[in-house]
Amino acid sequence: MSTPALFTPTRIGSLELENRIVIAPMCQYSAQDGCLTDWHVMHYGQLAMSGAGLLIFEATAVAPEGRISWADAGLYDDASEAAMDRVVKAVRQWAPPMPLGLQLAHAGRKASCAQPWKGGKQLPADDPRSWQTIAPSALPFASDDRPPLALDAEALKRLVEDFAAAARRAARLGFDAVELHAAHGYLMHQFLSPLSNARTDHYGGSLENRMRLPLAVFEAVRAAFPADRPVTVRVSGTDWVEGGWDIEQTIAFARELERLGCAAIHVSSGGLDPHQSIPMGPNYQVPLARAVRTEVDMPVIAVGLITEVQQAEAIIGTGDADMVALARGILYNPRWPWHAAAELGAGVTAPPQYWRSQPHTLKSLFAS
Repeated sequence: MSTPALFTPTRIGSLELENRIVIAPMCQYSAQDGCLTDWHVMHYGQLAMSGAGLLIFEATAVAPEGRISWADAGLYDDASEAAMDRVVKAVRQWAPPMPLGLQLAHAGRKASCAQPWKGGKQLPADDPRSWQTIAPSALPFASDDRPPLALDAEALKRLVEDFAAAARRAARLGFDAVELHAAHGYLMHQFLSPLSNARTDHYGGSLENRMRLPLAVFEAVRAAFPADRPVTVRVSGTDWVEGGWDIEQTIAFARELERLGCAAIHVSSGGLDPHQSIPMGPNYQVPLARAVRTEVDMPVIAVGLITEVQQAEAIIGTGDADMVALARGILYNPRWPWHAAAELGAGVTAPPQYWRSQPHTLKSLFAS
């Protein structure tokens, strides 16, 4: 019996994955001063026992002002590095071997917000937990947000170094890969989209200029992270707003990233403009991944309302993408890969403490 497409091994650069299931970065809004907490030990511990091929830690700010909320994770000083080290070591000690990635991010104008369950809006200036945001241009995300400060030349230089410094910290922590967050309306995406980038210098205007800063950040991260470990990028394939970032520009960006050594591209969408009109439904972002996959050689990861096993199997089997990423669905069902393997007749790696839970009708479910 042939191995289901979803459970065939694959690679991201030199990193070997035992299946095509990726756990996407998901913000937990549960850090303290940028430092991961016991919540993250529990959270990543359970996800690392899921049997997925790769687990990517949540969007992690490269500077304090780059956090989406005051409760976001960071990797910008010794304290935040030590806190993350504790979580990584706990996961490595107790969970079965699974590659771990880390998403490096900066929220730009979408920073200084409340936690989602407290409304998620940008905090008022008089809130002691708020701070001044930055962006390519002094254009707020929402009409009632405080306008961000446009980055000057010195701030741009510092920003690139912040990403590189975080990549060096990620390497020390032993992460197998890093992912640069250039999606969902955060700072790198803000530079890419003409809706948020109104600069008149060589970082704005033409597509070449709008890509310049994100590409410089990628090069700095690639140079700072060990050459034998992959660096990937998450992008929004479209803003879902007329006149904004679109799939043609995404493909051009992907080609440039691949030329610079990007090992994989993770295709999402939206998040830049509150006027977005998204045709939400199962597989709604898969055509974006497929469009990129036809134009690059590096692996492409599809994400977005991928919840059913046969749905995921079809995405891989038809060649729409090389991997599928799960987010909210795997929070709801942290053993999704176990159930997918059971349905498709494949196997997953599970901790020996759980081997006795294997159903008697699935004697080969837990492959090791």
